[in-house]
Amino acid sequence: MASTAHASSLPAHHARYAALACAVVLAVALGVGRFAFTPLLPLMLKSGALDIRHGGWLASANYAGYLIGALSCAAIRIDHARMVRLALAWTIVLTLAMGLVHLFWLWCAIRFAAGVVSAWAFVFASQWGLRRLAELDAHGLGGVIYAGPGVGIVATGLLGAAAAAFGVPAPWVWIGFAVCSGLAGAMVWKTLTHPASATRGRVHVADSVAGAPARADSIGLIGLYSLAGFGYIITATFLPVIARQALPDSPWPDLFWPAFGLALIAGALIAARLPLSWDNRLLSAACYLIQALGILLGIAFPNALGFGIGSMLLGLPFTAITLFAMREARRLRGEAAAGLMGYATAAYGLGQIAGPLVAAPIAAHTGSFTIALWIAVAALALGAAGLAWLGMRGANA
Repeated sequence: MASTAHASSLPAHHARYAALACAVVLAVALGVGRFAFTPLLPLMLKSGALDIRHGGWLASANYAGYLIGALSCAAIRIDHARMVRLALAWTIVLTLAMGLVHLFWLWCAIRFAAGVVSAWAFVFASQWGLRRLAELDAHGLGGVIYAGPGVGIVATGLLGAAAAAFGVPAPWVWIGFAVCSGLAGAMVWKTLTHPASATRGRVHVADSVAGAPARADSIGLIGLYSLAGFGYIITATFLPVIARQALPDSPWPDLFWPAFGLALIAGALIAARLPLSWDNRLLSAACYLIQALGILLGIAFPNALGFGIGSMLLGLPFTAITLFAMREARRLRGEAAAGLMGYATAAYGLGQIAGPLVAAPIAAHTGSFTIALWIAVAALALGAAGLAWLGMRGANA
């Protein structure tokens, strides 16, 4: 108890350091480890290192690794801070490896491993960071943590755009990403050595719901959350490629991915401050519809304005969807929500794996992503309808 009291008396800047350290970890592990492939895919396609079908396989290998990594977290008993440092270090090493090797099957293995360690980084940085903020009575800084992926996406998107403009080969960009990630990791390494205490602090959790309705709602959450993973990932994986097809010889396509990241940052900060009393299912339904609208704008208006606004609408609810799903799991299961969270995360991961595997063959066969994007819109609309129905049914119960 003494350590908790001591932590609570620390200056407020210690809480900011903890939040920023976790944000850096997520910027590296997700912004680089998972999503740097998106802005670099056009360069790899242009060089002939990949075709679009193999690009889809690499994307799905990464998402499969993320699924396995998320499921394995429940069995890991290593100190959270140590796991965060381990995941951060391995993300940097694997990013460097993408620039040093040139065999497709090795790329698949690297992208799979990067997915595993990015899941570890997300889960354990979340647990360590949120507990640390609870100890320091700084819950409002949670949004800073989840803005991290957006920062990484913006940085890799802008650097990828600059590399494309100056003709820098993709392997050198991968190496540059690894170097930048290493410098960022070194800046926060010392902060990540501080162990969180065994006391979680006071965290508001709504009363859990019991009985058959809760089981039905849990199954609904799992299934509908998978549609979010499937719906967004097609655009999130192939956005620069889609934009380049629609706007050849234009400088705009390289900026749509950073716009996605900027909107993600804003959405993370906004969502973390919404009242806990608002219905998570209705909030999630609204987020699904916002993402569907973003994809529709790119289909209906395949110009700079349509893709630009569409990218921001896709990114704005990206983190919010995960936040609301995890809150709903805690509403349904209370302190026993870990299992439901794991199943929901696995379902989301399966949706992410399926997305590129569906989209890439369709695009290769038709020469366009339009059909795949309409499928994504339909998946998100179906998910929104299901969540709205669950929310309204719960309100009337």
